[in-house]
Amino acid sequence: MTPPPARPAAAAAPEADVVHSVAAALRSPRRLRTEVLAGLVVALALIPEAIAFSIIAGVDPRLGLFASFTMAVTISVVGGRPAMISAATGAVALVVAPVAREHGVDHLIATVILAGVLQVLLGVVGVARLMRFIPRSVMVGFVNALAILVLMAQLPHLTGVPLVTYLIVGAGIALIVLLPRLTTAVPAPLVAIVLLTLVTVAAAIAVPTVGDEGELPEALPALLVPDVPFTLETLEVIAPYALAMALVGLLESLLTAKLVDDVTDTHSDKTREAWGQGVANVVTGFFGGMGGCAVIGQTMMNVKAAGARTRLSTFLAGVFLLVLVVGLGDVVAVIPMAALVAVMVMVSVGAFDWHSVRPSTLRRMPRSETAVMVTTVVVTVATGNLAFGVVGGVLLAMVLFARRVAHVTDVTAQDVVGGERVYRVRGELFFASSNDLVYRFDYAGDPDRVVIDLTDAHVWDASTVATLDAITHRYRRKGKDVRIVGLNPESAARHERLAGNLNTDH
Repeated sequence: MTPPPARPAAAAAPEADVVHSVAAALRSPRRLRTEVLAGLVVALALIPEAIAFSIIAGVDPRLGLFASFTMAVTISVVGGRPAMISAATGAVALVVAPVAREHGVDHLIATVILAGVLQVLLGVVGVARLMRFIPRSVMVGFVNALAILVLMAQLPHLTGVPLVTYLIVGAGIALIVLLPRLTTAVPAPLVAIVLLTLVTVAAAIAVPTVGDEGELPEALPALLVPDVPFTLETLEVIAPYALAMALVGLLESLLTAKLVDDVTDTHSDKTREAWGQGVANVVTGFFGGMGGCAVIGQTMMNVKAAGARTRLSTFLAGVFLLVLVVGLGDVVAVIPMAALVAVMVMVSVGAFDWHSVRPSTLRRMPRSETAVMVTTVVVTVATGNLAFGVVGGVLLAMVLFARRVAHVTDVTAQDVVGGERVYRVRGELFFASSNDLVYRFDYAGDPDRVVIDLTDAHVWDASTVATLDAITHRYRRKGKDVRIVGLNPESAARHERLAGNLNTDH
């Protein structure tokens, strides 16, 4: 028999793995250029946001900038999702702001370190597996909400500014939209930032710049240990904030990782991403940063607008940020904010799932799915916190699902044969669907022998066992014999373990 032809060496690894490989990017000039330029674009976009988030947290801008550097560099090595950007974020800033305000910067740094440790522990115990319980409608709402938040974050830069600012934003948007039709050799956002900066400087146009957002650092971050008492009292102060930061950071990071999976049509290691975020926050804390998690806007800029696919872009985003703010601070300071606003506006437009709001889609989509999506968006935009929106959407989805499944249960009474009546129960029996099951039987009118056939049903919880106990108790009070048959092995084991041991008086 003729042996099958050997596969070419290039086919030994899946194409996606090659595209996302740092080694392959270093061997390919075209891919390397894409990764390098993507890192530079993201670094420029991170600077004003890091400064803004520092202001939200009530700390020196250097804490946000150093956090963005250490988070990006560390997660590029230990993270589970290539090309995803982690840095200082607004959600984390909101959580830690009370610590900085009431207890000082050292307590904030201690909070960041503890939050990182908690994230490592949560990652190790498998918290990432909970991602499978987030329905698609919540993910769509998450994507749309982040697009709206990114757009809303640009509004302060468009309020109370000279008229020429709007012209610069318009020119930047036009460049980003039209340039890819001519060439994709250089990311359009980078071209827009450089050209608009040169024009505003050469023409001496007075518009708000990056330098107006806050003072840039002049020295490298240094390793430090927070100056706080290592006592139980300190732990009681920082632990609630650290836990909140850990949960919010993990939720945003894991959702962003899933979003990048969808955009790049690849799979990532969510467990590694979870504990990797923790390691990044621990490192950030010891270098005096304010902590962070995945940044959605810059991540979308990296993978969608700039086309990056490897850890190299994430690593270079952090390195370029540090070089720009420390070594080239005077140059970065003159970049007009309008140029960065134009970039973020296009990121927002590209991130929004326009298909989800088309009239044809809304007509086909079940109302419950649309309600979950809208709730996720509304809660997120109202609170400014993606984590709150996702939790709200998931809770509504659970309630609607339970309500829908509760009406699927069916009870059919057979004719009396030989002095015995059989009730056939079909469906999934749990707390929502079994609560009214007790009212589906004719206790007074049934014969002396009753059979409840659960062959086509499944008992999921103690509530259902308690309901079955209540049914049998009512029949026996009337002197009638009742048997429950047809239980599958799992349901039978649960019923045998709990039957008779639950209080059914009420």
